Amino acid sequence: MKNLNSLPEIFIITSYPPRECGIATYSQDLIFALNNKFTKSFDIKICALESEFVKHEYTKDVNYVLETDNSKSYIELAENINENSNISMVLVQHEFGLFRTNESDFIQLLQTINKPIIVVFHTVLPNPNEDLRKMMQSINSCANSIVVMTNNSAKILVEEYQIDTEKISVIPHGTHLVEHSNKDILKEKYNTTGRKVISTFGLLSSGKCIETSINALRTIVKKHPEVLFLVIGKTHPNVIKNEGEIYRENLQARITALQLNKNVRFINKYLALDELLEYLQLTDVYLFTSKDRNQAVSGTFSYAISCGCPIISTPIPHAVEVLDGGTGIIVDFENYKQLAEQVNNLLDNEQLRASISSNGIHKLAPTAWENSAISHAILFEQISNSTLELHYKIPPINLNHFKNMTTDFAMIQFSIINQPDINSGYTLDDNARALVAMCQHFELKKNSEDLEYISKYFNFIKYCLQPENYFLNYVDEHKKFTKQNSENLADSNGRAIWALGYLISISDKLPIELVQSAKETMQLALVNVCKIHSPRAMAFIIKGIYYSNIKNPSEDNILILKHLADKLVQMYKHENDENWHWYESYLTYGNSILPEAMLCAFLATDNENYKIIAKTSFDFLLSKIFINDVIKVVSNKGWLQNNDKIIIEQVGGEQPIDVSYSIIALSKFYDVFQEETYLQKIEIAFSWFLGKNHLQQIVYNPCTGGCYDGLEDTYINLNQGAESTVSYLMARLIIERHFVKNEKPIKLLNVNHSKKSNKNQSIEI
Repeated sequence: MKNLNSLPEIFIITSYPPRECGIATYSQDLIFALNNKFTKSFDIKICALESEFVKHEYTKDVNYVLETDNSKSYIELAENINENSNISMVLVQHEFGLFRTNESDFIQLLQTINKPIIVVFHTVLPNPNEDLRKMMQSINSCANSIVVMTNNSAKILVEEYQIDTEKISVIPHGTHLVEHSNKDILKEKYNTTGRKVISTFGLLSSGKCIETSINALRTIVKKHPEVLFLVIGKTHPNVIKNEGEIYRENLQARITALQLNKNVRFINKYLALDELLEYLQLTDVYLFTSKDRNQAVSGTFSYAISCGCPIISTPIPHAVEVLDGGTGIIVDFENYKQLAEQVNNLLDNEQLRASISSNGIHKLAPTAWENSAISHAILFEQISNSTLELHYKIPPINLNHFKNMTTDFAMIQFSIINQPDINSGYTLDDNARALVAMCQHFELKKNSEDLEYISKYFNFIKYCLQPENYFLNYVDEHKKFTKQNSENLADSNGRAIWALGYLISISDKLPIELVQSAKETMQLALVNVCKIHSPRAMAFIIKGIYYSNIKNPSEDNILILKHLADKLVQMYKHENDENWHWYESYLTYGNSILPEAMLCAFLATDNENYKIIAKTSFDFLLSKIFINDVIKVVSNKGWLQNNDKIIIEQVGGEQPIDVSYSIIALSKFYDVFQEETYLQKIEIAFSWFLGKNHLQQIVYNPCTGGCYDGLEDTYINLNQGAESTVSYLMARLIIERHFVKNEKPIKLLNVNHSKKSNKNQSIEI
């Protein structure tokens, strides 16, 4: 009988650790990503593939075992699957070698299962003979969906096996998000200081063709005697079983004969993931020399790219597909002369290595395991006919990148990937937002370490205040104000006042000296604000005065607030008509700040007109940026004009800061009006960071704690600068307050989507 309280079960048939093979590692990574990305969505059950004569000790994660050379085991497994009504579908990780001796039993298993089946083909062989074609078509006839990892594999299935293209999904091999470490520090850790490191890794077998690299090394060391070639990985268990260590011993004998012992190091063990990723990060050039012309995909290859390794590879289909457009170098199979030439070329050209590394990281960003999990989960939802609902798991708060971006002076403006770029200097904008975020974090977590950062960001704001009582925005790495400060400073001044006001609003939790200095700085900053005409600058100032007034009431400051709020009212009345309830004739950036400021003005004054305009304009904005239960903020590629109906024409150009400001405003409106729709929209908007966007990719990087700088039409901007990282943190802290800390349940939004669009997922936060 079905347990009505249980989640739908995804039954995965695969090899699995401690069995040592690529598919076992792949499945472990995928399952970890699925469980880490989603909550209360499905329950994964693992059936490990096992030989009758080679047994492994599995953890409690493995629920079943299929003995692949035991016909009876297939029959028993099919019965168990069919009798378990909790099983929603079956996912099979397929590789020909896994079922080599019992292919007919495997087909019979698929034919007997009465649940939807997804088959993942790790190898798709071209030019099939009739027997192979028939076997693949038999598998196809049982499968509801087929997954392959490259476009080339999908093409072969369609053209050579006559499989319907609508049935095929391409989900690339997953890659690990890597918090890229300093290469010199890693080289010191692993005793490779002063060496140019080339490496390869994977379970060792003759198919890896390591001898090609050994032969190339003879030429390489003549020009680069400092080279060290790391051969990482133990010998494949099947090779050990059938041949022992003959292949490795032959390689070692050849190395000795060529007098290369000082230039080659074998790492003869199965490395833990963290250790492997560090070896790859210290690598200067990565070699992939497989001689298997039909190898569709390589996990080792994917790992290396995610670690930023410049890659030289033989032309397996995966490599040909990925290493174009400056993301790597292709050499012929078993051509050691070409290999040596290309290695030397890379070792001679540091700029070229850096370019290939960056291109590779950007190209494979969509294949992060988190994104692979999203793609698989959407497929699960489709196969289940929407009886399975997807709910994202809230990432823990991670301040690592936030703090890494902060020097002893202030928060750095930009980063290259996740490496702070000190050459970009500092801005008042970023440090004002950082001050607000850290004050919010301190309110929630009461962590005394936050006070250091609060003081640092506040001191930077004071540093930017000029004798004429206005702020400059741009400061270079030498703490000098730059020529960029000649224009467009109004918004920056407004943000600084917002930050000062917020700090004052939590004055009962902060050191007296800090609060007093903030009050003095704010009063100086307010001297000239009535001259400001930028609507967003006025909105920030209104917010700052509202927050300050909570703990530091001032009639004079309220008069300033009313003056600025009345300016916004006049703008609203001038533009407002039957179909356009806004302050300007177009929607641009930071739109949510305007109605939020009007709501703050109401809260500070009890002026009902402010309240009415705030709600009317905010609900109007929400009608434009929430489409089919997905947020799509106004693109910086083109503003939304009065005569435009919805934001649909422009794809890409969405900034984390706009999503964050929307969440901040939604939170304030929910606090005042207690309408559940605002809470639901906070959920939808936050899920934009987690993958509910038009690319169905993460914008927040859970590995670094940073946030990517933008969602474009076909790609994510992987740089994790201050603006985006702070914006994410402010949004995440609101989630903490409304949903985590208060344990408030969220009503699920049931949204159907087609197989090809995959745009509107049902997500719980």
